[in-house]
Amino acid sequence: MRARRRTILLAAALTVALATGPLAAPAFASPAPPAAGHCAQGTNAEALCEALTGLPNDDATAALVRVGGRDGTWHGSAGVHDLDSGRAADPHARFRAGSTTKVVTAAVVLQLAAEGRVGLNTPVQRYLPGLLGPDFRPVTVRQLLNHTSGIPAGDGFGNSFEEQYAHRFDRLTPRQVVASAAAKGPEFRPGERQHYLNINYTLLGLLIEKVTGHPYADEAARRIFGPAGMRNTYFPGADPRIRGPHNHGYQVVQQPDGSTEFVDVTDWIPADEAAGGMISTTADLQRLLTRLFRGDLVPEPQLEEMFTLPEGLKDATMSAGLQQYTYDGTVYWLKTGARYGYSTMIAATRDLSRTLVYSINTTDAKGQGMNPVAQRVAQAALTPPAPAPRAR
Repeated sequence: MRARRRTILLAAALTVALATGPLAAPAFASPAPPAAGHCAQGTNAEALCEALTGLPNDDATAALVRVGGRDGTWHGSAGVHDLDSGRAADPHARFRAGSTTKVVTAAVVLQLAAEGRVGLNTPVQRYLPGLLGPDFRPVTVRQLLNHTSGIPAGDGFGNSFEEQYAHRFDRLTPRQVVASAAAKGPEFRPGERQHYLNINYTLLGLLIEKVTGHPYADEAARRIFGPAGMRNTYFPGADPRIRGPHNHGYQVVQQPDGSTEFVDVTDWIPADEAAGGMISTTADLQRLLTRLFRGDLVPEPQLEEMFTLPEGLKDATMSAGLQQYTYDGTVYWLKTGARYGYSTMIAATRDLSRTLVYSINTTDAKGQGMNPVAQRVAQAALTPPAPAPRAR
């Protein structure tokens, strides 16, 4: 019963947010067992391997997972590189990391705060005058970081997959997105409640560029990717491809006759660069978690902003770039990300006693509810390992 309750709680708390033409729903070949690059006792290795068994299936075509901490390390992969060839997924593949990008953006802003170039209590209007207009009260940089700004979502290329897919090679500038949000007026008074939206980090990307005089992607690379040793992480700009080794992403699309097709969504120009445009690997995201939580990238006291929830808001879970989540009595700080074809999570305890990074090629990355494969992986990774039996 307790295991079932854990599963329900995990799914509830961690709900995540035709380049080559459509494929009919494939008759999946017999999947190979997961490939474990390294296993160590104490990491629930058996449960993790079981969580990856059966890929590809209707929920995901590939999965890359890394677990670390004081109980040992484990990393494995499963599924296929692409549905056409059926060859095994590349365990070192790059992928679209989605909103885990916000961790990098927050870290850059907090570095600038430590340097005295940005004030966390200073209204963003002082740095970016005229963008929001007179209807908006002063919105502090801290309120952008923790999603309490009250600025509504900006407009994209429609809400449905079909609309967005038709514009996959088009691009809106950050200023266009902010202008569409500002035209709607405030959603609520700054600090009144928390509403997680990309627009907050779109503005932070513009803030970084204004304060430093350099493109956002350059500052992220210089301040975070380089020091953290993230050699396979980059921002693609207007390039729709994923450079280097990568596994294809797919979206399941319902057809009028009730059948489904798998649409290859690998090539896509990402929107909201500072909010979700990063391409990375599980190894690089593991390095980001470790170096960040150890204080190597953001100095104290600014680092504590990433582990501090806004005061006076009962249901708030988001800090600066991260989200607080308690599972089985243990507090984790995590960030999820979703782009069509790819779902990502990074999570760790504050002391790094347990870490999790995964990239799963989910077939409905923007759907409601947590993907079943991601749910199994998270449960296996975050459940403390059973103690070894005592010798008699």
